[in-house]
Amino acid sequence: MRKLSVNQKIMMLTFFIIVFSFLIAGTFVIGSLLKEKEEDIGQEAMLVARTVANLPEIKTLLQSNDFETASATINEMVEEIRFINQADYIVIMDIDRKKYSHPSSREIGQVSKSSDMDPAFVEHYYLSKANGDQGTTIRAFVPIMNEFNIQVGVALVGFILPSATQIFTDYQSEILITIAISVLFSIWGAHTLGRHIKLQMFGLEPHEISKLYVERTETFNAMHEGIIAVDKDLNITIFNKKASEILGVEGEHSLYIGKNIYDVLPDTRLPEIVLSGKPVYDQEIYVNEHSILSNRIPILVNGKKVGAVAVFKDLTAFKQLAEELTGVKAFVQALRVQTHEYKNKLHTISGLLHLGHIKQALEYLSQVQDEHDTVTKFLNERIYNENISGLLLSKISRGKELGIAVNLDKESKFTKFPEKLDHHDFVVLFGNLIENAFDSFSSVYGEEKEINISIDDNDGMLAILISDNGAGMSEEIQNHIFESGFSTKDKEGRGIGLYLVNEIVQKGNGTIEVTSEINKGTTFIITFEI
Repeated sequence: MRKLSVNQKIMMLTFFIIVFSFLIAGTFVIGSLLKEKEEDIGQEAMLVARTVANLPEIKTLLQSNDFETASATINEMVEEIRFINQADYIVIMDIDRKKYSHPSSREIGQVSKSSDMDPAFVEHYYLSKANGDQGTTIRAFVPIMNEFNIQVGVALVGFILPSATQIFTDYQSEILITIAISVLFSIWGAHTLGRHIKLQMFGLEPHEISKLYVERTETFNAMHEGIIAVDKDLNITIFNKKASEILGVEGEHSLYIGKNIYDVLPDTRLPEIVLSGKPVYDQEIYVNEHSILSNRIPILVNGKKVGAVAVFKDLTAFKQLAEELTGVKAFVQALRVQTHEYKNKLHTISGLLHLGHIKQALEYLSQVQDEHDTVTKFLNERIYNENISGLLLSKISRGKELGIAVNLDKESKFTKFPEKLDHHDFVVLFGNLIENAFDSFSSVYGEEKEINISIDDNDGMLAILISDNGAGMSEEIQNHIFESGFSTKDKEGRGIGLYLVNEIVQKGNGTIEVTSEINKGTTFIITFEI
C-alpha cells in the first residue's frame, strides 16, 4: 500500500478537524438558538398574557353570574387573540380556577387542580416550563385584577418550544450554504497549508526529517568543539556533548535542549548576539568558571534573526602551549637583550683597562653589579610571580637598550591575581602596555624618555599605572584604541594589543582609564578587585 504524502496527511487531518469542529460548534449554536428562542417565546407569552389580563371586558365577564354567556364571549375573544399571536393555548380562569376559555371546548367549565398555578392566584407574575405530549411548553401566568385592584382570575398563555430538528429545518438553507462554503475553504486551506509546510521542510517527508535530525545530533556530538545554539527566545536548540564537558555542566547534555540559556549558563554572552545580530570571532570569555575561545554568530533565515550559535574550544591546552612558546620567546629575547647589554659593558670595561684606568674599571663593574642585584632583589621580594618578574626585568633591560628609562615604583607590590585572571593575562597586559609606551617614543627626539610603572596591591584592590612622556594621542585616536584591528602604525598584524588588554580587564571585572595629551605622554590606570 502506497504511503500518504505529507500534503495528503495534512489535508485529511485538517478535514477531520473541521468536520469535528462543525459538530461541536453546531451543538453549541443550536443550543444557543434554542435558549434564545426560549427567551423570546417567554417574553412573547408574558406580553400576550398581560394584554389579555388587562382587557376590561374579560375583567367584567369574570364577575358575571351567567357562566355560559361569559365563557362563550371570553373564549371567542381569546381565540381571536390566540390566532393572531400564534399561541398554542390561552386559558382564562376565575378566582376559583374555573376555566372560561380553552382551545378544547371540553375543558371549558372544568376546574384546574395543577399546583404550579398556585402563585398566580396570589397575585404573582411568572413563567414556567412544562413537558407534555406535544413537547416542552413555555407558560406565562398573569393575575387578572378588577377596577378595585382585587384579583378576579388568572390569564395563562402557552407556546410550545420548537425542537432542534425544527430549528435545523427553519435555518436549513443558511446552514447548508455555510457548511458548503466552509468545506470548500477548508479543503483549499488544507491544500495551501500542506504545500507551505512541505516547502518549509524542503520537500522532505517526516521519516527523512527524523533521519536528518539523528544524523545532525550525532555529528554535533562527534565534534571536538563545543557547540551551543539558541533561538530568538533564547531557548537552547543545540547543546552537544563536548560543550557540557568543556563547561563542566552536570547531567545529560540533551536534557538542556528547550531550556532558557539563562537557566543553564547565564554568562555565555549569546543573548547579546541575538540582540545585536553582529558576529564575534576568536574572543576569549569566561563561562561557568571556564576560560574558552569563542566564535559567536547570529543565525539568519531569509535575512531575519532566528537565533545564535556559539562554537568554542577550551583554552586550557592552548594556554599551556602558549605558556611554553611565550617562555621560549621571552627567554630568547632576554638572552638577546642581556647579550647586547653585557657586550656593551664588557667593551666599556675593556676600554678602561686598556687605558690603564683599573680603579675606574673596578668601580664601574661594582656599580653594574649593584644595579642588577638591586633590581633583581626588588622584583623577587615585591612581585610574587616569576613570570611577571621576568617580564618586567626584560622590559627594563629593553628600555636601556632603546635609551628609555623604565622606572618601577619602589613601593610597588603584587601578591594576588584578581578572580578569573592568571599570569598569562598579566603577561599580555604588561607586555602590550609597555611595548605601546616604547612605540610612543618612535617620533620623539632629544628629550629624556621615561616609562613609569606602579603596581599597588592594597585593601582588596589592585591598581596598575603605566605612563610615558612620549608622543601622546589625540582625543579621536583615544576613542578607538580598544577596537580590534585599529592601529596608528602602517604594519600588518597591528591593532590587537590594546584590544586584548581591554578584553582582559573586562574578564576580570576591572576598569581601565586612559589620559593622554599630544607631545606630553599617555597614562593607563587599571584597577581590579582582589
